[in-house]
Amino acid sequence: MANWRKSSYSGPDDGNECVEIANSPTHVAVRDSKVPTRATLTFPTTAFASFLEALKESAREL
Repeated sequence: MANWRKSSYSGPDDGNECVEIANSPTHVAVRDSKVPTRATLTFPTTAFASFLEALKESAREL
């Protein structure tokens, strides 16, 4: 998974206060942008999509 990208909400300057994600057809990988050489979490694409939908729903309720 070589195409890592940061959120547009990652902050000013170099945006090191965020996580990065990378996609494959079957998985999404997540890593800390401050220490990208450390551990990476990998999730099935469908599980990650459900997680994002739950976050959006939670944000709407605030």
